[in-house]
Amino acid sequence: LYGPNDNYDLENSHVLPALIRKIHEAKINNLPSVEIWGSGKPKREFLHADDLASALIYLINLDHDKFREVTNPDEAPLINIGTGSDQSIIDLATLIKNVIGFQGKFVFDTSKPDGTLRKILDSQRLLDAGWKPLICLKEGLKITYEDFLKNMQNLTLK
Repeated sequence: LYGPNDNYDLENSHVLPALIRKIHEAKINNLPSVEIWGSGKPKREFLHADDLASALIYLINLDHDKFREVTNPDEAPLINIGTGSDQSIIDLATLIKNVIGFQGKFVFDTSKPDGTLRKILDSQRLLDAGWKPLICLKEGLKITYEDFLKNMQNLTLK
């Protein structure tokens, strides 16, 4: 999940807000590059927090008969909420770079771990029930970066 009021702390945030902060700081400090841990090849799924809220409201209001059509009534109705697509870290970093307007390059520190190569949820039950995310990653990054700029006085920038 990502979105407004995210955690941009470089010591304990997730990859998306950490990249926003690192790329922003590189831009304002006129740095030629940004270091990214690992190879940039692992893929992750990113869901905007507003889309999670939308999915939860959708599920609360869903006609139970329609829901039974997409689930096995003998199973617990476990529902994953996701976009159904994933992006590589390098693709994510490039999108963030474009949103922020950073002109530098990326340097990959392959001495750092990549982690799991792919993390994506199977959200097919929810998608089959008729819900879909409304905020594409590029638009969500713009919204999140605007929030970062509005609130960065509360951060200690490097």
